[in-house]
Amino acid sequence: MEKEDWQKKGQGHRQRLREKFLEGGLDRFSDEEVVEFLLSLGTPRKDVKPQAREALKRFGSLSNVLSAPIAKLTEIKGIGEKNAAYLNLVHQVAGRYLRDRAKGQQFFNSSKTVFEFLFHSMRDLKREIFKVLFLNRKNELIADEDVFLGSLSGSAVYPREILSLALEHKAAGLVFVHNHPSGDPSPSAQDKRMTRDLVWASQLLMIQVLDHVIIGRNTYYSFADDGLIARFTKEFERLSQKPTDSPAQILP
Repeated sequence: MEKEDWQKKGQGHRQRLREKFLEGGLDRFSDEEVVEFLLSLGTPRKDVKPQAREALKRFGSLSNVLSAPIAKLTEIKGIGEKNAAYLNLVHQVAGRYLRDRAKGQQFFNSSKTVFEFLFHSMRDLKREIFKVLFLNRKNELIADEDVFLGSLSGSAVYPREILSLALEHKAAGLVFVHNHPSGDPSPSAQDKRMTRDLVWASQLLMIQVLDHVIIGRNTYYSFADDGLIARFTKEFERLSQKPTDSPAQILP
């Protein structure tokens, strides 16, 4: 009898969560309720509140729970592969939704839009990823590609390979994005040299570099906003007027 009472109570709680979602979406949900609601889809007849609470405690935030590897999620007692798959699915669907929303739209008109497009998928990565957004003349997204995967200490980026992809995509503009696993988006001296080389190399092919955005924990740094993209472009123009200082030498 007690078991039946518990099951009825649990079913009533899940029903209230469903009604709450249908009435107002996730705005009125706490992070714990979001995780609990998703876990209940994979375990419809079991109380999953403890598992939701433990997942948030272990991973630190809702975004970390959703992006956690399935193998790590299943280490929590009561979360099986089906539950973990639901959580991971939401993370991947969100990323695809943002990419689809951006394609064909004049979307990348500021560093903020770039950050909002990618921070969900990049801010909690444990390794550096260097991504390139290839844009047409209207600043509409043609494609975005992970070009280089680095270690925690950095990644090697080669202008020749990036420009080869830019020509394949017939891109008129480029936006570079990479993450700092430390959470601090401040650019290193290496980041600045790399960005300068990429701007100079792109200028040789008359392809415009619009920005290089570094994504941290919940913030970002923009080379364009800081005036460095314009500065590197002017440096190229000045050097290109001197026959003895050809910018072509920067290509590896």
